[in-house]
Parts: sequence; structure tokens; C-alpha cells
Amino acid sequence: MLKGKTIVLGVTGSIAAYKIANLASMLTKLHADVHVLMTQNATNFINPITFETLTNHKTLVDTFDRNFNYNIEHVALGERADVVLVAPASANVVGKMANGIADDMLTTTVLACKCKKIVAPAMNTNMYENAIVQDNLDKLRRFGIEVIEPDSGLLACKSVGKGKMPSEETLLSYILKEVQYEHDMVGKKVLVTAGPTREAIDPVRFITNHSSGKMGYAIATVAMRRGAEVTLVTGPTNLEPPLGVRVIPIQSAGDMFEAVKENAPQQDIIIKSAAVADYTPVTVSDQKIKKMEGDSSIPLQRTTDILAWLGQNRTANQFICGFSMETENMLENSKAKLKKKKVDMIVANSLRTEGAGFGTDTNVVTLITEDSAKELPMLTKEEVAVQIFDKILNK
Repeated sequence: MLKGKTIVLGVTGSIAAYKIANLASMLTKLHADVHVLMTQNATNFINPITFETLTNHKTLVDTFDRNFNYNIEHVALGERADVVLVAPASANVVGKMANGIADDMLTTTVLACKCKKIVAPAMNTNMYENAIVQDNLDKLRRFGIEVIEPDSGLLACKSVGKGKMPSEETLLSYILKEVQYEHDMVGKKVLVTAGPTREAIDPVRFITNHSSGKMGYAIATVAMRRGAEVTLVTGPTNLEPPLGVRVIPIQSAGDMFEAVKENAPQQDIIIKSAAVADYTPVTVSDQKIKKMEGDSSIPLQRTTDILAWLGQNRTANQFICGFSMETENMLENSKAKLKKKKVDMIVANSLRTEGAGFGTDTNVVTLITEDSAKELPMLTKEEVAVQIFDKILNK
């Protein structure tokens, strides 16, 4: 995933330094070339050998260390790096970076790097909220350095408040956002629908389906990492919202339609991947409910066909893509759907195909347009999302 990418991790003197060992391992497993720089204070919390074992590179601490091939190492790393993450970033190092002080290998290398720089502050709440520290963080932002907001919680000093470093998974998401894909969708606005809808029968029961939302969330994530401005309209799921994506949570098909209707006119690309319930219970009076007691039938009415509405109300140059899940005659039914709904592409799959369908981490789909049908092998849902956008962008 990250083959050919050089990631520089800067580790400073904070108890949260131990988390970066796991992050280094995660990046290495994604085939990134990972280099770790440590301040002298950081070595009191974690041994440099840990990072050397994980990355297969010498961990650099001393600017004047002679135990490597002759090269101006901070300049060499600065030229190779695709992204630099300083995490945890202590108040001391934040202050140095904000004011151009380069008195160790970490601050010297960061100053020499022209690539994107990200900082994750981690410190005591009172230190973090100090006006001087906040002013230094604002300086970093003005210089184009991205600052990750710390989490709130129980800190190592036993106080509770803001200053906790985010999880390794969150830090990885910031790195992937920067380097995983070419930013070929900058300037594009993308609307994605995902997950199931719930149609209430009464205050306790509802009608829904088996959609996990994984495909839609993967589409939103890939669009965001390729540089698009993404809005995700999502039914109830157990998934973490993708970093950097505007999320609109909904419950019913009616809620989803209203969210789509409000946001659709501003979008360049709309992908409806949500499995919307086709029917919703009809609202009935208390007297009618009493008459229905003992009767298992529930009066239903059709929900709005969101994809058809999008096809009929599209704006100029808008690309609309829908999904089609079939149990038989997948290709024929999906081609008919493409024409009937007046959309540009249908992503078709079959519930009968192993590795496709609800709840899986993989999918087997065919990308259908007016003049082509591209059948894809079994891929992860993120890989399918990449193929969808490649097709849309005619790559």
C-alpha cells in the first residue's frame, strides 16, 4: 500500500512515546520506508533499539553521530521524506519548531524537510492549555504544519483533561490521507450514501436490512484520501467515521432522501451505495392499531427511490453512480437499472457470489456504464472503491 513512500517519525520526551512503536510496525507492514528520529529525552521512555528492530533503520538521536555512512543525514532525510509526523510532540519541541530552533537531530531534520509535516501534541492539560503553547501551535498552523487535536481523558499524571495523544490508528489515518494516493480529486465534491435505513413500526420495532455500511465508508475514505471534499450520509452502523469526511447521520429512508436532496446540487460525484429499505410502515391511528392486534400484517408504503430522483434531478456535468445487488440475472437487471434510473454507472454484484454481499471485507463487482461492463476479481472494499473512482475519472 505504501511501497516507495518514506515516512519520518519524530518521537519526543513523553510517556505516549511507547505508542509510536506500534505505529512504526503498522507502517512497516504497509511496506513504507520508516525512519525514526528521537530527542534525547525520548530515549528515557523507549529504547531506540525498539524502533531499529521494527524499521530496520538506525534510529537517529545525535546530530553528530558518526556511526553511519558519511552524509548530511538531516538533509538526506529531508529530501527523501514524503511526510513527517512528530508524535508525541512535547511542549518543548512544539516551541522549538514554532520558532525555528534546530538544536538536535529531530528539530534539525524537520526544519530541512519540504514535505507535509504533522504534529500530535501530547502533554499535561495545564501545559496544553497554556497561552504560550497555544500560540506556538497557532504558529505551526500558519506555517502550514497540520496539528492533530489531542484527545481528552485520564493522563499519565492522573489528571483528567485534554492532552492525550490520539490512538495509533488515528495517527495512521493522517499519514494515509497525505501519502496513500495521488491527490487527483482535489477540487471535487463527492456525496456518498452508506449503511442501512431503519423504518419504525412503533417505538420499539423497525424494518431494516443487513447492510454494514463497509462499502460506502470505503468509498468515502478513498475519495477523501484522493483529495476530494466528501459528504457521507450514513444510516446506523458500527463503523468509525472516516477522518476528514463530513458525516450526516440518518435513520430512515425519508431522512436519507432529505439529506441527499439538500446536498446533491453542490456535488460533482454522487455515489449511492446505501441499502435503503424499499418500504416504510404507514402511520396509523391508535384505534386502527387496536384493531390490528393479533394480526401480523403491517400496512406499508414505498419509500422514495433516491437513485431515480438523482437521475431525474441531476445538475450539469454531475456523475451519478448507483449499486445493484441481485440474486439472478445480475448483468441484465443492472443494465436495465442503469437506463431506467438515468445514471452514469452501476456497480453490480450478486448475493450468490462468495466474497460479495453484506458484512464482508471483500467484494466482487462489475462496473457497468452505457458502453462497457468491467468485471473485477475479488478485491477488498477499499480496492473496489479505487477502481470505481478510476473508472469515473477515466483512468
